[in-house]
Amino acid sequence: MQISLNHDFSDKVIIITGAGGILCGFLAKQLAKTKAKIALLDINFYAAEAFAQEINNAGGRAKAYQTSVLDLSSIQASRDEIAADFGTCDILINGAGGNNPQATTDNEFHEYELPENTKSFFDLNQDGVEFVFNLNYLGTLLPTQVFAKDMLGKQGSSIINISSMNAFTPLTKIPAYSGAKAAVSNFTQWLAVHFSHVGIRCNAIAPGFLVSNQNRTLLFNPDGSPTARANKILTNTPMGRFGNAEELVGAILFLIDERYSAFVNGVVLPIDGGFSAYSGV
Repeated sequence: MQISLNHDFSDKVIIITGAGGILCGFLAKQLAKTKAKIALLDINFYAAEAFAQEINNAGGRAKAYQTSVLDLSSIQASRDEIAADFGTCDILINGAGGNNPQATTDNEFHEYELPENTKSFFDLNQDGVEFVFNLNYLGTLLPTQVFAKDMLGKQGSSIINISSMNAFTPLTKIPAYSGAKAAVSNFTQWLAVHFSHVGIRCNAIAPGFLVSNQNRTLLFNPDGSPTARANKILTNTPMGRFGNAEELVGAILFLIDERYSAFVNGVVLPIDGGFSAYSGV
């Protein structure tokens, strides 16, 4: 993609959590084209390091840091390393998050009689639910506590959270993830107000259904046809297709670049092909 080349963030330090994942790793590579210094944070150091190496091999500036977004001391240690390597944070992208099978039901609707061994709402594991909520919500709040201190009063400071279209309309089967992303959206608005007097803007993107290597087998059968759940998604997406990671980049660049978004604050921007706007009729 060439869109990133239209932006010059050579004086910026961009910190991305969850950067070892497919989506945030891709965003890191795109943002590196703006000449920014990219810090890739992930609990899986080797995954983040692989993306950092790709960036450096392409002429960018990046470094990976092993970081648990649920451990304040781990985040603070990474903050100190980044400050020594690149300087203090200008842009924070809170990308760490995800779901867990222990917080997912097998059935979309509860019925009086269910097939044997169905994992229903009543069988959800408390530890699994807590993990999902903590990873998505606390995993956004704690890095913000650490890195926003360095952003106070900095020209062009910006926080971007990764919410989900689940925050607008919860999907079946994943109550913990949906609730956690709704909390992320609410927290985004709270932060936008809280930091509005000290020069930090806070916004979020809410991706819809994107196809990646991680979910391809859930969305498509071996013969390439959509699964039953994928058909439901496509039927309720007015544009009639899935999105791809490239289609998030423009929104991220828009929200970062003050030339375009200096007065944009507290927005949760859906990037979902109209899914969240469609009632089904």
